Amino acid sequence: MLPFSIFAFMATLHQEFLPSAYTNTVTSGSVAWKSPSNIALVKYWGKHGQQLPKNASISFTLDHCATSTRLDFSQKESTGFVITVLLDGKVQEDFVPKIEKFFNVAKPYLPFLEQYSFTLHTSNSFPHSSGIASSASGMSALALCLLDLEDQLRDAPMNADAFRRKASFLARLGSGSASRSIDGGLVVWGEHPEVEGSSDLFAVQYPEEVHPVFQDYCDTVLLVDTGEKVVSSTVGHGLMHGHPFAEQRFAQANANLKAIKPILAKGDLEAFMALVESEALSLHAMMLSSSPYFILMKPATLAIINRIWSFRKETGVPACFTLDAGANVHLLYPAIHKEAVRNLIDAELKAHCKNGAYIHDGVGKGAVRL
Repeated sequence: MLPFSIFAFMATLHQEFLPSAYTNTVTSGSVAWKSPSNIALVKYWGKHGQQLPKNASISFTLDHCATSTRLDFSQKESTGFVITVLLDGKVQEDFVPKIEKFFNVAKPYLPFLEQYSFTLHTSNSFPHSSGIASSASGMSALALCLLDLEDQLRDAPMNADAFRRKASFLARLGSGSASRSIDGGLVVWGEHPEVEGSSDLFAVQYPEEVHPVFQDYCDTVLLVDTGEKVVSSTVGHGLMHGHPFAEQRFAQANANLKAIKPILAKGDLEAFMALVESEALSLHAMMLSSSPYFILMKPATLAIINRIWSFRKETGVPACFTLDAGANVHLLYPAIHKEAVRNLIDAELKAHCKNGAYIHDGVGKGAVRL
């Protein structure tokens, strides 16, 4: 039975991302990358297999909300993983199990992982425990660092496209949304018949026409709640199994990804706002109707949403909201309306934020080597 088990295991591996034999020897060194977070416009909620999405999603890559990671490595003789993690210079032992879990899944694609001791020096540009998920930026930065090391072991480095594709594939193994943090602008993750080159295995830069208004869109993150969520995203995704509305939700998301294509091409802000806000509320509707059910929004979340709606009606300024799997509000608006929206934030909305905190951000260009 053993050979059959090995063959069955190998059949589940994705051959494109398995490296050939390494030719170079690297005893020690250091690599560093900065990778951004992202905010989904069409959400994914529900997954299967090895971090595969039940529906396609599209996101704006952010700019300022990012994780910087330096990976120090040195050869060792022992087997197993040796990992030390420092966040802002302080050892974080509770981070290690998640990275070990990622290493175990990634090992067939990065077979050198047990040959080195690793020390991760990581920091976020946004405050720790700010309520902004750092898994997307953190796991994508780590994946890029590991690929940088792999390139040093190869006879010739991967070309840029192959490098970023494998980085997205690896980042996905650690955190699904991390797959969308490699490239800049609009990024699609999940196979969709309307998006050429799309895949469940990795994310791709949105290949269609994009109106100039969306190329410098602003996102101010209003920090309503900075504590730990009552239900983690991992648990929330799991609750989509057997959810009474799961299949309808997956179909809705894929239909919305198709519907957003002409919106992005034409710069149709009215349709954009309607679709994005509907997607955010649909995401939270899945939480409200799961078993067990849960609520991640706070009273301040609803207060901000209602004020955005009234502001839009009063002024005609095309500002809208979206939500992640949490209480914080992402306030989206075109750059040409920056002054009016930010006046609203300072005059009214920050009063609903914890300690008046918010982060001005916008569409970024993706991960960069440091």
